[in-house]
Amino acid sequence: MNKLFKFSSTQFIVILIFASLSCLAQNPKGKLFIIGGGDRSDNLMKQVLAVAELSQKDYIVVLPMSSEQPDSSFIFFKTQMVKLTKNPIVMLNFNKETAQNKTLADSVQKAKLIFISGGDQTRFMNIIQNTPIKTAILKAYENGSTISGTSAGAAVMSEKMITGNQKLQKEYSGTFDNIRYDNLETSDGLGLLKTAVIDQHFLKRNRYNRLLSALVEFPDLTGIGIDEETAIIVRNNQVEVAGESEVIVVKKPKGILKSKKGNLISIEKLEMSIYNAGQKFNIK
Repeated sequence: MNKLFKFSSTQFIVILIFASLSCLAQNPKGKLFIIGGGDRSDNLMKQVLAVAELSQKDYIVVLPMSSEQPDSSFIFFKTQMVKLTKNPIVMLNFNKETAQNKTLADSVQKAKLIFISGGDQTRFMNIIQNTPIKTAILKAYENGSTISGTSAGAAVMSEKMITGNQKLQKEYSGTFDNIRYDNLETSDGLGLLKTAVIDQHFLKRNRYNRLLSALVEFPDLTGIGIDEETAIIVRNNQVEVAGESEVIVVKKPKGILKSKKGNLISIEKLEMSIYNAGQKFNIK
């Protein structure tokens, strides 16, 4: 019986290394600053800089690939930020070819603050998925960098990313006007948040139906709806709200029933909370 518990010193060291790597993967040193879209006040962006804790030698990388007008997105960001910080601000606008460039990926990984612009989250992920750039973002986060994004740049933070499309309504109408099962289209995001799904412009665009549909598909996740001019700051499992409006959190749906008639669903009960600036809550 005792033989089962005898390890050589080499085996013991290997076990310790694997345990350390496991803890690192579960507890990244970095932070997330996720903005729900809309106007970004100077005060909100000052908070981004405070969270990032930039030293004089650090630089900021802007990834504008979500946008149809990446140059304009970068100029808008830089014009505001040069008033607030002296740190260099660099745009790296990747395409599918340059996203394979390991030298440029290294530049992303070494940035202390990475900002992802608004636009179309699917466009962004189509460019960086399975590339050194995605790996660089994940490693930067693990090593202590702050990853920030707005609108589409917020949506990409989740592992289960809401695309905005409906499976049962092929033509996009601009609204998500129902709660049905097997209707919400999702795809793979960055995976910086594995236990929550993000929706943005939440109160302004009345996206309750979309987020509730996400909970039907993924009941173990926490749904976080971030309004415009508002953000969440994620430090491991603790979330703090910043900005002008509110954050809606829905979770733990119970008694989900699915009807074959029109993909209708019912939920017996779920938890819903509303938070504003300075308030905190925990996620798994």
